[in-house]
Amino acid sequence: MEVIPAIDILDGRCVRLYQGDYERSERFDEDPLEAAKRWCDRGAKCLHVVDLDGAREGSPRNLKLIEAIARALPVRVQVGGGMRNRDRVTQVLATGVSRVILGTLAVEQPQVVAALCAEFPDQILVGIDARNGMVATRGWLNTSEVTALDLARRVAGIGIAGIVYTDIQRDGTLSGPNLETLRQMAIETGLPTIASGGIGSLTDLLSLLALEPLGVVGAILGKALYAGHIDLREALRAVGEGRYQDVSMGGAIA
Repeated sequence: MEVIPAIDILDGRCVRLYQGDYERSERFDEDPLEAAKRWCDRGAKCLHVVDLDGAREGSPRNLKLIEAIARALPVRVQVGGGMRNRDRVTQVLATGVSRVILGTLAVEQPQVVAALCAEFPDQILVGIDARNGMVATRGWLNTSEVTALDLARRVAGIGIAGIVYTDIQRDGTLSGPNLETLRQMAIETGLPTIASGGIGSLTDLLSLLALEPLGVVGAILGKALYAGHIDLREALRAVGEGRYQDVSMGGAIA
């Protein structure tokens, strides 16, 4: 299973939100590129970059920073935040990132996501961000009437490369991942599933590793890395480098 450091960008800085609340953000790095370099130096093979400004405003806002990260570092970069039509997706892919993560679009216009999967094979992930089991959209500010598992089932057959599942109530809390939902999601969809939210210790990572045979192929780490609860090198030694092959990049994706 691959360990994927998170780079969340808000107002040009690297931050972490608490349970998706923009008013409870904690700043960790003034320069997201420097944070990205640090994680790469410590062994990361993939980075998870979120344009929080873009997610909130509905259109990417940190393209220069995203491109700087994608062009400067010899790792795969997956990006989410504010991509709600084809033009925005192509704009972000043009920065050199490996994959884009679509959340709101998957709820509101799944047919567009299906068309993008056909146009950009193996480059489209669906982000399922849930609060109390219900999918949150538009930068986590709105709550839909769709459950996380129902959305996962809906997108399972449209050609996406995988799912990034975030339990918002656990995000930034270090309280542990939502193992049961991850298990169900991986089993019912058959899609590679990346876990996000609540991972706070090596014990949490090892609990996710037990789900790897079911399809939970990656873990996104945010606050646990920045606050020093998990050492990236130690985490990589504990869980390995991943097995799921990214056709476009020639390596493990998650």
